[in-house]
Amino acid sequence: MTTRRQFITGAAAAGATLSASAFAAPAVHTKERHRWRMAMTWPKVLPGFGTGAVRLGERITKLTEGRIEVQVYGGGELVPPLEVFDATSDGTIDCAHGCAYYWTSKNRSFAFFGAVPGGLLAQEQNGWIYFGDGLKLWHELALPFNIIPFPAGNTGGQMGGWFRKPLHGLSDLKGLKMRIPGLGGEIFTKLGGNPQNIPGGELFTALQSGVIDATEWVGPWNDMALGFHRIADYYYGPGFHEGNTMLELLINKDSYEALSDELKWIVKGACATENMLMHAEYAANNAKAFAELQQFKNLKIDLYPDEILKAFFEVSNDTLADTANLGDINKRIYDSFATFRKQSMGFGRVTDFAFMKGRYLSTNQPIC
Repeated sequence: MTTRRQFITGAAAAGATLSASAFAAPAVHTKERHRWRMAMTWPKVLPGFGTGAVRLGERITKLTEGRIEVQVYGGGELVPPLEVFDATSDGTIDCAHGCAYYWTSKNRSFAFFGAVPGGLLAQEQNGWIYFGDGLKLWHELALPFNIIPFPAGNTGGQMGGWFRKPLHGLSDLKGLKMRIPGLGGEIFTKLGGNPQNIPGGELFTALQSGVIDATEWVGPWNDMALGFHRIADYYYGPGFHEGNTMLELLINKDSYEALSDELKWIVKGACATENMLMHAEYAANNAKAFAELQQFKNLKIDLYPDEILKAFFEVSNDTLADTANLGDINKRIYDSFATFRKQSMGFGRVTDFAFMKGRYLSTNQPIC
């Protein structure tokens, strides 16, 4: 018995020693200090977009115990909102919070990592990015610009937009000045519209003054915060151009490579956390805000007319396919994306789509 106890005690001690050596805590680089400046393309106080970016900066600072100290600047505070990509690329700032479809002038395929017309839903986008080829291809696309991008937020599905006049058919789009960026703007052009790329902070004034006739922004939560329901009477859905909108943290490559492996993992984890939290935040607040919007008697909320919606998606498919002709990386991005979308649509037809249809039928709510 004594021998057996001695054996167990000795084995336990040896196991403890082995565990301590095999799973030792990672070395903490106590002298490692980095001060990052983060700019964004929207105001810091904008619910979701701006507040999520602030939250991300705070999370990185806290999780690294100040070894990365992130100073966050709203759109225009440090650099103009739509110049944060260049500022990150040349090292003027260390990182930026934005959306990849703003950078289609650099390469049209950047849009696939923000939102593309007729593209993916939020959970599908995450699947492609994290467990498909998405993130690898995104990094390859951004590398020539000295940038390392990571997903850092998502709005989920968006609304189609606010209009000062009703839409009855495709002819109503002719010459219409609408704020709609990226590939969505290209589709709008092909259907006779006149797209505009205007930062969020300037949209209310532009729509109120008649500089534009319509604007898409996000969804009920953000749209109410900007007050569009006070100056436009028609609110259409769905957002054909943004079945989801993935936001990003763009990091200057030199700033990122200066981090230890431990801090790199913390930054990536902080971005992934914000990507999940922001999506949940939008899901909760959009539903609440949509119910509030329905109480405004002057506001007409409806689906796009079938003629317009069908044209939006048909032209979207052709426009996405055209990006494959721009170069090798563009073709690989499109092929990967298109394959994933086809597979996801095949499965979603008998799961998400069918589930939601059944839910509406069972509660006697109109499907459309």
